[in-house]
Amino acid sequence: MSFESADGSLRIHGFLENVTHVRKNVGLSKVRNTAQFEIDKDFQTDSIFSHLSFHTILRGTYDAVYDLNDNDFGKDAGGSILIESVGIGGAVPHGGGILLPAGGFDLAANPNDGMIVLGDPLHDPEGGVAFGVPVRPCDEDPRGCLDGYMDEGLDGLRFPEFNSRLDFIREAYIDASIPVGGSGEIGIRFGKQQVVWGRTDLFRVLDVINPVDFSRHNIYDELEDTRIPMWMINAEWRLGGTETFDDLNFSVVWNFDKFRPARLGQAGTPYQILDVGSFFRGMKNCWDNGCTVANFAGGVFATDFPANVIGIRDVNLPDWSIDNTQIGAKIEGVYKGIGFSLNYLNYISQLPSLHGGSAGPAAFNPFCGAPGADCGFAQRPYLIAFDIEFPRINLFGGSLDFYLDSIKSVFRVEVAYTSGEEFPNTLRPELFSESDVLRYVIGWDRDTFIPFLNDKKAFLLSAQLFGEHILDHELEETLLQQVGAPVTTSKAGIPNWKNNWIATFLIKGWWEQNTISPQ
Repeated sequence: MSFESADGSLRIHGFLENVTHVRKNVGLSKVRNTAQFEIDKDFQTDSIFSHLSFHTILRGTYDAVYDLNDNDFGKDAGGSILIESVGIGGAVPHGGGILLPAGGFDLAANPNDGMIVLGDPLHDPEGGVAFGVPVRPCDEDPRGCLDGYMDEGLDGLRFPEFNSRLDFIREAYIDASIPVGGSGEIGIRFGKQQVVWGRTDLFRVLDVINPVDFSRHNIYDELEDTRIPMWMINAEWRLGGTETFDDLNFSVVWNFDKFRPARLGQAGTPYQILDVGSFFRGMKNCWDNGCTVANFAGGVFATDFPANVIGIRDVNLPDWSIDNTQIGAKIEGVYKGIGFSLNYLNYISQLPSLHGGSAGPAAFNPFCGAPGADCGFAQRPYLIAFDIEFPRINLFGGSLDFYLDSIKSVFRVEVAYTSGEEFPNTLRPELFSESDVLRYVIGWDRDTFIPFLNDKKAFLLSAQLFGEHILDHELEETLLQQVGAPVTTSKAGIPNWKNNWIATFLIKGWWEQNTISPQ
């Protein structure tokens, strides 16, 4: 659909789209039906503005997978489960583990129904720790739902844009330009928008202003479609060419919207990052209602924990205040054909951090009832009882891009140094620690003819190298003693690699007037 007014000042474009995915051993995993409209209106102005316009994108989605495959992803998902207990050579039902002195949990409040075992269907426990995860929408089964974070009901999953944050208004902003000083101008964009920093794809080194909705299709959809637009002011002073620079701009961005974390996908949905939604919901259920943990006692026996002992108690989302807004600044330009930027951003992490142990919630002692046991609630060092927090981060970074004619290639570089990031750390009694982090991406692009594949159209060759270095990394060999088991050694500390590299390579071609484009 397309419309343009006679004077060209009003333009409306729209489309309908269906995306259907089928997953092995599951069946339908997505039946996403989308309607999207883009509206642009230019205004005639005789005022101080040389340009004034309004832009909006309206998007509505209905994901029918929650109706067509509700046995896996809807109101009938999950069922009764068995929890591995290698000490008995098999498994026990949820609620059937060894009891601690304080007893177990109430199966009437936490029944063995509508659940899967953590990790299913990705892997079996294989002698490790696991527990049950409720997987039905939160209006069908509220167990383990985190208020304001991972608490979608059936309609919230089927119609993800129609919520209290009015996400069906995907973008809505005013653009204005004010001429200053000859060829320079000040540009102001005010409203709900995406602000894109960075020059590379996939790896978000500098492009961290907007959170991302990974529940839409994990990392596989374009960032343009998965970034979550926020209410912001983005102001640019565009100087144009100067005596030194071919082009030079200064910009400031102020994100004054209420904080939003990245959407990681909740338990019972087809797309979650590293199954984190299932882990969080299962842990929240353990705290609220108790749970059976696989292979816990002696490392081999499934064990029942009562409520308020282990798990996730709460999620602390930052309330709106001036102090909780986010601000950044950028210098961007071109010098002798080399594009560059210098960036600074003070923002709240869009990814969660677990504060546990001595910094976590006061927990009940499950050995209450044993001789000499402390029966009170207290913060207990190293205990796997957590609150979810979102720390504030400072980012300093920059980028370059340039073209080398001798090899017909474009190179792109981004680098970011952050302080304030938090990582799990089992060496610390609070089970987390801060670290400065250095990240970078080096990208290479080249259009190349491959005649035996297509002698009329060049192929895009693109490679990227991503690096991450946790500068305050801690990891040690420690002694491990479990009741009834021999002393062994195990690594403790930050589970992330201290130095991590990922390389990607893409070949993309076009045929049939660009209607076929495999990669």
